[in-house]
Amino acid sequence: MTDMDTKKFIPADDSRITYMGRISFDDPARPTLYWAGSGIRMRFTGKSVYAVIKNRKFYNDMLLGVVIDGREDKVAFEENDMDIVLTLGEGLDAGEHEVILFKRQDATHYFEFAGFYIDAEGSVLAPAPLPKRKIECFGDSVTAGAVVEAADYTASCDPEGHNGIYDNAWHSYSMITARNLGAQIHVTAQGGIAIFDDTGYYHSPDCIGMETAYDKLCYFPEGDKGVTPWDFNKYIPDVVIFAVGQNDQHCEKRDDPDITDPEYRAKWKTRYKEIILDLKSKYPNAVFILILTVLCHDPEWDRAIEEITCELNDEKITHFMFTRTGKATPGHPRISEQCEMAEELTAYISSMGDKVWNAGQ
Repeated sequence: MTDMDTKKFIPADDSRITYMGRISFDDPARPTLYWAGSGIRMRFTGKSVYAVIKNRKFYNDMLLGVVIDGREDKVAFEENDMDIVLTLGEGLDAGEHEVILFKRQDATHYFEFAGFYIDAEGSVLAPAPLPKRKIECFGDSVTAGAVVEAADYTASCDPEGHNGIYDNAWHSYSMITARNLGAQIHVTAQGGIAIFDDTGYYHSPDCIGMETAYDKLCYFPEGDKGVTPWDFNKYIPDVVIFAVGQNDQHCEKRDDPDITDPEYRAKWKTRYKEIILDLKSKYPNAVFILILTVLCHDPEWDRAIEEITCELNDEKITHFMFTRTGKATPGHPRISEQCEMAEELTAYISSMGDKVWNAGQ
């Protein structure tokens, strides 16, 4: 391993480092990343860059994403509950660079970030300004980019025993759409999540639903400080995408829910609307787009979301369906299918005009 004594340390609270996502800054010197897609960015000079993290693993293999000068890569590691140094880039060309370190996976882990190391003769540059446009995308594993890199399994079921190695939020439709539109994004998404607690697949057998997670910073009790609230004043999106409903047909503790049952349908729609209206109270000028993805599902869930949209009767709350909503694949969408969704969603948001980007101003 490279001797860090010969390198220059840039602490996490250096003002020239920028962050994106629901990130805890309770300790500014060691911010904690919980949600998939959360990222850290720095511009610097020199030929190498490293990151210091402390990881807490729950399951799956551990990988972090890194983008240097627009070129994406990943770094694997095994150490847990201790500070480690990750090599992000070595042998770079002399001159200016930009590095982005991001969380590829959802709640398979969380980590503290302590800072970067760069060459002793290198320097940190003023940060590029974050985009003024802002998106937030609530969703499940598709929104978080689960199994997206398993290209050989396109339009088929997921490979068995993949242990998270194909998960990559960077290639989710949510993050691709944000890059297409030149926007920041918070990916408030977790694999297996449903609207209700005790339904879906996330955090089985005591499943956590979006009704618990949507307003949280840390949304699982195993976090360093347990479940903690999110301060909505920290990020006011212009566009809110809400993509929940794929996992809601499953319940381990009771009979599986049936969206065609009038009583359950009314209950599900009511809770869904309560979450949307609460978010609407926090983001009063935002445009809301309600969707489900191209992962195969019963179209009755799409009909229920259309009913919700009509019942809310708000011109800033819309229901969008992809060309192949619910019809494209029995497994998680791969990169090509995520790009397909992103292109359609980008076009839909663009069709609303520039006025859509005024909510957070």
